[in-house]
Amino acid sequence: MARKPTPPGTPQATSVGHIVDLVRGAVPPLHPAGLPFVLAPLGVAVLGRNRKWVRRGALTSAAACAAFFRHPHRVPPNRVGVAVAPADGEVALVDSAVPPSELDMGTEPLPRVSIFLSVLDVHVQRSPVGGEVTKVVHRPGKFLSADLSDASEVNERNSMLLHTAEGHDVAVVQIAGLLARRIVCDAKVGDTLPIGDTYGLIRFGSRVDTYFPAGTTLLAERGQRTIGAETVIAQLP
Repeated sequence: MARKPTPPGTPQATSVGHIVDLVRGAVPPLHPAGLPFVLAPLGVAVLGRNRKWVRRGALTSAAACAAFFRHPHRVPPNRVGVAVAPADGEVALVDSAVPPSELDMGTEPLPRVSIFLSVLDVHVQRSPVGGEVTKVVHRPGKFLSADLSDASEVNERNSMLLHTAEGHDVAVVQIAGLLARRIVCDAKVGDTLPIGDTYGLIRFGSRVDTYFPAGTTLLAERGQRTIGAETVIAQLP
């Protein structure tokens, strides 16, 4: 396997340091929200270390939670006027729809891209564009399967509105799913988010809808796999 090129002038790493760097590059860091879910089964593994089935079950649970809450490093594109996928997953809808009423974006349908996240996908959410957070609204609701069309309307959701430097409003909506019972949004009104910046997380299985201003060219296709912060899904007007 080819190695990542080392910039000129980089000090020679020791063998131990080189191994540590390789591990860091191969194993994604853990999102802070996942720490309790990893530490709890590890504690059970320690307490039950004399019982093989308890120890193995707890370690397996800790590993599964660590995989779910992984937070890999991503590099957004430097193209002007593009929007990136706010999440890893599969594009479920590429259409036009009325944005959530709580964002006061009007009643006219706007271009929308909907991404479905399975329990195996990375579950952190990232800002699709760079801009100022002007609204963050959480709305309680049901927990239907996130791949159903009605989920956008009736499921629990957290809606965030971003205002770009070019004057565009872009909304990104975290939608809870059948197994997702907790939406985390760290962004607050007044924050300025760079494109691709991590702002939240949904556990466990969910959907993220992005609404764009009229005149946006949608570049995503149904069934396409997206990489959060890196896959370009739209060109703003």
